[in-house]
Amino acid sequence: MLIMSLEATRSVQEQEWTQLIALTAQGDQTALATFYDRTSPQVFGFIYKILNNREAAEEVTLDVYTQVWRQAHTYDRTRGAPGAWLMMLARTRAIDRFRAGAAEHGRVESLDAAQLFVSDGETPEQDVEGQERRRYVQQALAVLTEEQRQAIVLAYFYGLSQSEIADKLQLPLGTVKTRIRLGMMKLRDALAPYEAGLVP
Repeated sequence: MLIMSLEATRSVQEQEWTQLIALTAQGDQTALATFYDRTSPQVFGFIYKILNNREAAEEVTLDVYTQVWRQAHTYDRTRGAPGAWLMMLARTRAIDRFRAGAAEHGRVESLDAAQLFVSDGETPEQDVEGQERRRYVQQALAVLTEEQRQAIVLAYFYGLSQSEIADKLQLPLGTVKTRIRLGMMKLRDALAPYEAGLVP
């Protein structure tokens, strides 16, 4: 019953957000303001986890909604939930800022931020399957050393190149490559028993 209630609540929320994006695409500034009020705390929190800098996160959050204003007409509900689309914009903006050096002293956080708006909103069954896949990956990440996990998260979640990771962590490039290579070998072994569950 609780699961059904949560699904119903999320469905209503996604319908509201989809409508607000549609109205924003038509030039409705009030709709954009409402969309901002509904979603900006999550967007800001997500960006802050990447940048670890409040001022930079506030600026990037505003940039995200400026982009929403300009690109609302490109949103396609059939390709994903509105929250997923919004967080994709936020992630791209935050990584761009990260790479520009605005958060060069930012710390590496866990993958918890990735759980925000992760559903593609297609069906409850697909959402459950996605949660299962994420659980498998999180369990596998737990077997890595902190150094290996840090390098892999920067590479595959934050999208940094190995050279960028070496610069950020102030490590030799060879060390970064070794950590990623050994970490990926451990992940492959850890995920082997779940291989069927990881196939979309």
